[in-house]
Amino acid sequence: MAIILKTPSEMATMREAGRIVANTLTLMRDLVKPGVTTADLDAKADEFIRKHNAKPSFKGYNGFPASICVAVNDQVVHGIPGPQRLEEGDIITIDIGANYRGLHGDAAMSFPVGQISAEAQRLLDVCQAALKIGIDEARAGRHLTDIGAAIQPYVESQGFSVVRQYCGHGVGRQLHEDPQVFHYGPNGKGPVLRRGMVLTIEPMVNAGKPETRVLDDKWTVITADGSLSAQFEHTVAITDDGPRLLTLP
Repeated sequence: MAIILKTPSEMATMREAGRIVANTLTLMRDLVKPGVTTADLDAKADEFIRKHNAKPSFKGYNGFPASICVAVNDQVVHGIPGPQRLEEGDIITIDIGANYRGLHGDAAMSFPVGQISAEAQRLLDVCQAALKIGIDEARAGRHLTDIGAAIQPYVESQGFSVVRQYCGHGVGRQLHEDPQVFHYGPNGKGPVLRRGMVLTIEPMVNAGKPETRVLDDKWTVITADGSLSAQFEHTVAITDDGPRLLTLP
């Protein structure tokens, strides 16, 4: 495992990348409504990112054909934008990366489409709270697995489950770097967190069981049992003063 520590200068640039990502997500929140297609969202995000002198991190990454990842209802991650129209009561996760001056920011949010069910709203609330719990563990001197060890019991205490097959990761000059950041498991394991590490923390929380499967497009991941799924993600820098969120507006 080769964990690349970031310099203060690199972190400052990543903060700018993260700001672009966060502002794009704010734009998406305003655009998400019944009748909008996921392709419409992709086009608007692509335009916004490029207008701010950055490039979409996901476009062409391992052949991915779009600038954002979308996940509607039982989709978990890596959905490809297309002609699907959002409907009242849907939930949608939008995952966005921006490459600014050679460094990446990466974040995701789940949004309600119009009025959603109370249970769907509770899923979103629990997932967002789980992210906050994980971020609070991202402190110098703690172990990498402390993040997931805090997230998993909280999610399961709420009657939901944490996806196992997909995880957070280091990020910097590459979109995906070491280490992998799991959202479940024991505490006190793995590398000790150090100043200069930058990680994505991105719990995927299912209303049903944690198992997933991949559709025939080789990208879109769905829940195996057809249950709803949500995800919230931030890019987080480890500092001597605690976790610093790089993907805030």
